[in-house]
Amino acid sequence: MPGLLIKSSFFISVLLLSGCFGGGNYAPVVERQERVSTVPASHKVSAGETLYSISWRYNLDFRRLAATNGIRSPYTIFPNQKIRLLDSTKDNSRSNNQRQAVTPATKPTSKTTASSNKTKTSKPANTDAIALNRSTHPFRWQWPAKGKTLRGYSTKSAVHKGIDLQGKLGEPVHAANSGTVVYAGSGLVGYGNLLIIKHNEHYLSAYGHNRRLLVKEGELVKVGQKIAEFGDTGTDKVKLHFEIRRDGKPVNPLGLLPKG
Repeated sequence: MPGLLIKSSFFISVLLLSGCFGGGNYAPVVERQERVSTVPASHKVSAGETLYSISWRYNLDFRRLAATNGIRSPYTIFPNQKIRLLDSTKDNSRSNNQRQAVTPATKPTSKTTASSNKTKTSKPANTDAIALNRSTHPFRWQWPAKGKTLRGYSTKSAVHKGIDLQGKLGEPVHAANSGTVVYAGSGLVGYGNLLIIKHNEHYLSAYGHNRRLLVKEGELVKVGQKIAEFGDTGTDKVKLHFEIRRDGKPVNPLGLLPKG
């Protein structure tokens, strides 16, 4: 009887261990919940990043981040450049000298389509060179997709800063407002293939988990334009993760999107 009890306990332990470390229910999908919530003192630029994507990663206003580092529009940054994240604008002169000391081996000239997953050189999203004409690109919010809301915005959640919308693989994702694409890539953990659009000096919007990106960085997009396709990149199901931020801070999209 004691021997049977020992064997039973061993068998139960094996089952528990296999349940914890194996099985389809424990697929290693990286979601936003796993991201570090604290902001480090600095960030080392990786290929493909823009000042906008870095500010998005750490919930910072891109204008303040640029000022902290003495970076002027069109906000050109380079791989391996050190970006200070702490708000210390009084040290701008020292920061500017450090920035000027960073010299790229070659001037970024290669163009990469937004749908490509190849490594690309960090480049400016020159929103000053191409001004938005509001007669052709009106400032007007609309829903980025037709699917129902799977998950809403929550002020209690430190990680879910937007809404999730239902859709089928390959269905269209539309620009929720007119603006300029300031990031197109997959470098932000938990967002999959991501687009970030700058609408003016205050508002940015983001579209995550896309299967395919249809626009490039620096491209002007019009409200309602098809910019991507529904996918499941960076997550465990097909959906669109949509966020709006004002001055670097998340806001509830439902407060801006049309009712119904």
